[in-house]
Amino acid sequence: MLKDVTLGQYYPTGSMVHKLDPRIKILISFIFIISIFFVNSYISYAIEFIFVFLIAYLSKVPFKMILKGLKPLRYIIIITIIINLLFTTAGNVVFEYGIIKITDEAIDLSIKMPLRLTLLVMGTSLLTLTTSPVQLTDGIEGTLKPFKKIGLPSHEIAMMITIALRFIPTLIEETDKIMKAQLARGANFESKNLITRAKSMVPLIVPLLINALERADELAIAMEARCYNGDEGRTKLHPLKLNNTDIVVFIIMTILIISVVLGERFLWTI
Repeated sequence: MLKDVTLGQYYPTGSMVHKLDPRIKILISFIFIISIFFVNSYISYAIEFIFVFLIAYLSKVPFKMILKGLKPLRYIIIITIIINLLFTTAGNVVFEYGIIKITDEAIDLSIKMPLRLTLLVMGTSLLTLTTSPVQLTDGIEGTLKPFKKIGLPSHEIAMMITIALRFIPTLIEETDKIMKAQLARGANFESKNLITRAKSMVPLIVPLLINALERADELAIAMEARCYNGDEGRTKLHPLKLNNTDIVVFIIMTILIISVVLGERFLWTI
């Protein structure tokens, strides 16, 4: 399951999506994520899934790799469905057995919430899969740069976010190695007994935490050895420059996403 996490991984294909300015991709992703929480009809969700599939196709990233990132989400989806079915009381009752009452609104929410989670994960996965860590750092910094006038440390925030994303695959790989080592020593991570499973997680979490702290210390030493001092006096080898393609793509995608939200309000109510 750990290898199924795609967030933070980069998959280079040289596609048109990969070549877009990272600031444009970040802004489009941000607008897309906001739109997910503004729409509430099945038509809107269907259109947004079409957006995701189209971008995935243009990026040339294997679709199975994007779907693979949804596997760790399955337990959250199951829990979300159960909570919505059992604890949503509004609407007309369609099924009743003892104290259990399921309404039509509960069924509706139990379908729409997983759709939102799926779109959210697929959208963010596409951003990291099509943007290298260096580009992502520059893109986040460039996006936050206007807020620097009010004292927001845009470069430091961008660096922290990128390092966190960059080390997700590394920590997953480290966790997998530790799990295999503990399994060889007789650890049981698949026990149905929750107490036994919790105890078996201790020899996994402790070395993982120690390794993470050691990596963080090594990274800090490496940055200091290279005279890293934040954004002060820093120049870029490849400064970001918007071209006509970036602007046109941003305008088209923004118009399409806003059209879905407006269509939700005025055209369809399914």
